[in-house]
Amino acid sequence: MTDLTLKQIQETVDEWIQTIGVRYYSELTNTAVLMEEVGEVARLMARLYGDQSFKKGAAPYDLADEMADVLFVLVCLANQTGIDLTAAFQKNMNKKTGRDKERHANNPKLR
Repeated sequence: MTDLTLKQIQETVDEWIQTIGVRYYSELTNTAVLMEEVGEVARLMARLYGDQSFKKGAAPYDLADEMADVLFVLVCLANQTGIDLTAAFQKNMNKKTGRDKERHANNPKLR
């Protein structure tokens, strides 16, 4: 695959669900699955960048794959709830830009 837009990602996930996944899990189930996948990312982050260590003989890790799992389930939820992630992301960035225009630049903790 080449570089994909959020719209293309949403379409790709929907096509996969319709052809291979049979159907979407319920929104509640997908929310629980999202939390599980985020937990797997958190577990790896704690071991790769935090103070925890891997257990001896632990399975190999793939942080990128775990992040992709999070994205997949988040896209499923967006598709199920009728959210256009491109529009939502643009709106969210506009909100952050207006709200935080000077806040972060004036935060001494970020220097």
